[in-house]
Amino acid sequence: MQQTSGFLALALATTLWLGGAAQAQQTQIIYPGSMAVTGFSGTVIPNFEEGLPPGVDPLDETFIDTTRATLRVLDVSRLGGPASGQLVFTPPPFEVTAGQIGLVFAITYDDGVRDGAPSGIPNLYAGATSLHGIRIVTSDEDADGRPERQRRGAAGATFMDGQFGTENGGGPGTIWKIDGITGQVSKFADIDTNRGPGIGDVTFDNIHRQLFASDLDTGLIHRIDANGALIDRFDHGVAGRPAHGLAPLADDGTGMDIEDAAFDSEDPDSWGYTQDERRVWSVAYHGGRLYYSVGEKAEIWSVGVARDGSFAGDPRWELTVKAGKDHAVTDIAFDISGFMYLAQRGPVESRHDYSRFANSVKGEVIRYWRENPDDPATESIWVEMPQDYAVGFPQGNRRSAGGLDLQYGYDADGNLDANVCTDTLVKTGDKLRDNPGLAEQLGGPLAVHGVQITPMALVKPANVPPFGSWFVDFDGYFEDPEVEGHVGDVEVWHPCEGRAGYYEQIPGGGYLPPFYPRDFPRPGGVPPCLDLEDVRYFCAPSGLKAELYLRDPAGFGGDSIKAMSRTSGVGVTSPQSHAPGAPYTIGITGHYPGDTVDVGLCFYRRSDRDKGGYFPCCKMTVPLRTPAVSCER
Repeated sequence: MQQTSGFLALALATTLWLGGAAQAQQTQIIYPGSMAVTGFSGTVIPNFEEGLPPGVDPLDETFIDTTRATLRVLDVSRLGGPASGQLVFTPPPFEVTAGQIGLVFAITYDDGVRDGAPSGIPNLYAGATSLHGIRIVTSDEDADGRPERQRRGAAGATFMDGQFGTENGGGPGTIWKIDGITGQVSKFADIDTNRGPGIGDVTFDNIHRQLFASDLDTGLIHRIDANGALIDRFDHGVAGRPAHGLAPLADDGTGMDIEDAAFDSEDPDSWGYTQDERRVWSVAYHGGRLYYSVGEKAEIWSVGVARDGSFAGDPRWELTVKAGKDHAVTDIAFDISGFMYLAQRGPVESRHDYSRFANSVKGEVIRYWRENPDDPATESIWVEMPQDYAVGFPQGNRRSAGGLDLQYGYDADGNLDANVCTDTLVKTGDKLRDNPGLAEQLGGPLAVHGVQITPMALVKPANVPPFGSWFVDFDGYFEDPEVEGHVGDVEVWHPCEGRAGYYEQIPGGGYLPPFYPRDFPRPGGVPPCLDLEDVRYFCAPSGLKAELYLRDPAGFGGDSIKAMSRTSGVGVTSPQSHAPGAPYTIGITGHYPGDTVDVGLCFYRRSDRDKGGYFPCCKMTVPLRTPAVSCER
């Protein structure tokens, strides 16, 4: 009875966010630094004010609240002061409700290209999920105006309203698109073979302008073009596993059947997930390859993306995660310093009372980096033991809910500093401030299920307990200390500022026009300040060298370059000046032969630099496809 009473408080509570769910609007909803978060929308007993008949269990009349948000876009530009473990209250967010898109987990941004031109305002994509439970109903038999909740499969069963956004034609394989300017919601793509498990993760490939999505039903990774058409797929179980000496494993063909009595809403093993050994959870495009995680004992793999955007057919095992518990890795992110960040989420659960969707007591957030030089005694090219972060204040500091991303830096007053491209890690978690022994020092609510914002440098043993972090609650409701797994993924829109000459390669050759930030005046009629005409490779004692033949069509007059790697684990070196007319030579180390390496260039005049202070610099990023031949002897 006590559990039911506590649940009723959860079911009937109203959100503390000011204002209801936002509808389509005329001004943009996404700005640099905007943080999108997914989670469970909450519950409601329809017509509760009319009362329930004697003997009726309130839980049997409790449904997904379709009027509340399953996705919020938060303004975290001002955190109100230096980090001290405090709870941050943000301005009212833009919201998308469960009625519009159902329950979602995975999210990603695109590059903001509209009608063929960069706009600086991206769109947001969200994938249907079973990670917040599967709820089914049958028709209203007792004429109380509510359908009948079912724990087991039954004839005529349908998914509960709010599960998959059925009012907008959604289903378990749907990927939704939220326009970054208007907030308009539309169905972007549909993997119609998915019968219930949903989408594991989505990621955007900005080079070929396409998305990748992992399918928890079949284990396939789908390639989706910019218009939402499914154009290709990769089967890790069959095509990936043999690359690491493992036997191929095809999907067993089982599926979710909510009309079959074998289906149990509280038993994920009856939901039709593909076998664990081929189950792809997270996907992340980086440096010309698609990285992905497999299984509960998480393995990280990658497969190349060819020049035409197709799968290159060169899968490789990267590492097997070393963590305290074998939990699925449900999110992957990379920074420009060579680190790969991974977020765990505990095993899927689905309580009838909606209290728990994951056992997230031991979920970790960790980071790996490449060995430099590679240690031939180890099987992986990545360091054997990762670093990990303190997530939350409860004992062990391992409260990851499975989402993470990188954010700009923050200054000493907690204000966003867009001049620092990636200096902060954001990660979702449960019960983040729940430590009664520190309650007086923490102050304010302890039942915070949401996002922890932490400087990237604060790996353990630093920041234990995490008083060097800020905390943001997902729904602004703090009377639910016992729930777990109600928060999902987090993604930040963090383009680098000042990229006035930033180029991206496009399919078929050539580059997109330079991307100009919103506050950067376009020099009308001025041609690009730098073109790459040719690249020639050769081997030297120190490794691979690339000669870059550059053209200065705008007459910028640069005579020097500074080159840096924008691909994780790869080193790039360069001289800072050269004789006019000669190629610029850069060195590339730490890559796999045939990899695409993103090289960032700053083209400038040495005389300007020698004056000190700010000096003009034409910036561009060149994706270089390295030769498939090693320089090692």
